[in-house]
Amino acid sequence: MSFWQTSRFRIDLTQPRVMGIVNVTPDSFSDGGAFDDATAALRHCEALIGQGADILDIGGESTRPGSPAVPLELELARVLPVVREAVTLGVAISVDTYKPEVMRAVLDMGADIVNDIWALRRPGARDVVAAHPACGVCLMHMHRDPQTMQVAPMQGDVVPQVQAFLADAARKLRALAVDASRIVLDPGIGFGKTVAQNFALLARQQELLAPGYPLLAGWSRKSSLGAVTGIADASERLLPSVVAAALAAERGARIVRVHDVRDTVEALSVWRAMNQEQPRKEET
Repeated sequence: MSFWQTSRFRIDLTQPRVMGIVNVTPDSFSDGGAFDDATAALRHCEALIGQGADILDIGGESTRPGSPAVPLELELARVLPVVREAVTLGVAISVDTYKPEVMRAVLDMGADIVNDIWALRRPGARDVVAAHPACGVCLMHMHRDPQTMQVAPMQGDVVPQVQAFLADAARKLRALAVDASRIVLDPGIGFGKTVAQNFALLARQQELLAPGYPLLAGWSRKSSLGAVTGIADASERLLPSVVAAALAAERGARIVRVHDVRDTVEALSVWRAMNQEQPRKEET
């Protein structure tokens, strides 16, 4: 699929796109509390657009390992004021939520994409997306839930397990007459996987493209990067995050979800310039 159909935008995926993270939370693993009021969050949205973000991903609940669930009313109070203004900024707006009520509210407000760590498994979530005529959706793989996913991570070869899960999630949504062009898949780096399993998903990422949907990669500042580099402070994992995003793009990811937009955009510019000079295969 060479594009992603969303509520207001048909996003060209012939080149990788950068999704900038906007956490409207006090407790996210990397930047919790930095943008946890609407004014600060909107300034951050504008800054990320200036740095080259193609999509903004707004979230009102931390999904770091061990994080508690946020009540519906609190998530709505965090997210809606930001989305109301963000939809006027001229780029696609994604909302990171698994609650059907939040999905419905932000889509009614003009948001373009639902980004769901539960892959629409919560009751009513698929119906909300199916009822919308054109919103984009990102279906992510998560083992267990945020409270327990790293207590008992996955076992065995995760690549075929993740691929099968995502293909099934997409199939269930397609059964509700949601067009394939609206669907993007995310292997869920760090969501119930070991360090080795996360890197297996990167090394063999092209296997995850078999179902035929574009892939989103979310490596930014993840603990697996800290594990292999020795960088304990998540906010200092800029370089490994950018390298991981570039490697994911090299292996076929069409969207990279990142905190550090400017640096990622610059790295992808170098990667793109190199690819433009690759010898073209002879036509047969």
